[in-house]
Amino acid sequence: MNLHQFRFVQEAVRRGLNLTEAAKALHTSQPGVSKAIIELEDELGIEIFMRHGKRLKRVTEPGEHVLASIAIIMREIGNLKRIGEEYSAQDSGTLSIATTHTQARYVLPVPVARLRERYPKVNISLHQGAPDQVARMVIEETADIGIATESLANYPELITLPCYEWQHVLVVPASHPLAAKERLTLDDIGAEPLITYHPSFTGRTRIDAAFAQRELQPRVVLEAIDSDVIKTYVRLGLGIGIVAEMAVKDDKDTDLVARPLGQLLGHNVARIALKRSAYLRDFVYHFASLLSDRLDKDLILKAMSGHVADYEL
Repeated sequence: MNLHQFRFVQEAVRRGLNLTEAAKALHTSQPGVSKAIIELEDELGIEIFMRHGKRLKRVTEPGEHVLASIAIIMREIGNLKRIGEEYSAQDSGTLSIATTHTQARYVLPVPVARLRERYPKVNISLHQGAPDQVARMVIEETADIGIATESLANYPELITLPCYEWQHVLVVPASHPLAAKERLTLDDIGAEPLITYHPSFTGRTRIDAAFAQRELQPRVVLEAIDSDVIKTYVRLGLGIGIVAEMAVKDDKDTDLVARPLGQLLGHNVARIALKRSAYLRDFVYHFASLLSDRLDKDLILKAMSGHVADYEL
């Protein structure tokens, strides 16, 4: 048995048991993939996949155990490569970060700049996507670290730790009646056309839950993943906006007024995600500490070993 066979089996599963797609992803031929998998099955004396003709239909019960073992082997192969990179070049390499637009635009610029000051030979690769995509990128090792508010804690393959707490804010034109109202209510907000995030981004589920609890159905006239887009349409008069507080923290524009909504919508927690048992280079630990001074190397190592699940903000 060899690593090529393991990669072919893994990729076949990733591609929904479509050997043609697996071969394309691995830059090889479909017959070559099929032959390698059959040779591995013959060597092990079991069927990893149930077949209908030449098509793979499903993973067998012993195949599930084989896949679990292959995952461990391939993960450790990746760790060996990282160990080599770490000790051959202590202060260089690439830090791959998977995150949402809000984090990339408003939260990460300062930590990334400080990391570059400390490690000038380290390149930064930013991968932006929805929270579920962020999780998948960390699991598939496209990224070393993931940062998002939703979804990350739902994946058992990941270790996640809270990074910082934030709240939503209402953004309205300075001339809008709600800009001067002393005490806002959900009824006030629900009576206006609303512009806010797409349902899978930046705490939107918490917004929906707060209105549902009050049995209110706000009229969402526009959804976006970009806070700047939301503010643009608020300026155009399409409605009032709800954005993350990070998006207005350093806003120099005076035409919009921001009102905190933590008392109405609750607070959110952004989390970092790391793949279980991954080998992390020193600059990954340092970057995590730049996101939150509580995320030091000792805490992360304990979490990776299963001794720390979380901590209070």
